[in-house]
Amino acid sequence: MTAMRFALDLLRRWQITKMNSGSGRVKTLKGTANLLIYASIFLGAVLLIQLFVLVPLWLFYSVLAGWIAYLVVALAVAKGLRIAYPLSLVLAILTLAVSLPRPEHYSLIQAGLSPASLTFIAGSVLQLAVILTVSSYLFVTRGDGVHVR
Repeated sequence: MTAMRFALDLLRRWQITKMNSGSGRVKTLKGTANLLIYASIFLGAVLLIQLFVLVPLWLFYSVLAGWIAYLVVALAVAKGLRIAYPLSLVLAILTLAVSLPRPEHYSLIQAGLSPASLTFIAGSVLQLAVILTVSSYLFVTRGDGVHVR
């Protein structure tokens, strides 16, 4: 058995153990959601650095405002505030709604792999992961006092 197969087998057993208990599943979903939200902050900072020299100042400031909103949500997550999860879901959807329709983003990808195109791809995948994970977490904890109206 190779080291990789052994590691994957251990991971699979750990996941099965965690998912078999209801509280383990919630903790796993919550931890994953938290990690993805924090990763969005990090990747957003990378995006801001790239955008500063590429876009007009007004556009940079609008992206900065969105990043600050995400930062506030990440701080709320760190403080354990339940409202942070529905807010992160809204921000992830808004982020994709604003970025995916832009033809400029696709021209970056067509031009070949670059830091900008990799940031766009990673950011889009990350926001989709936030949407799926946070939605799953909210669904699993829906009777736990988390209500989205």
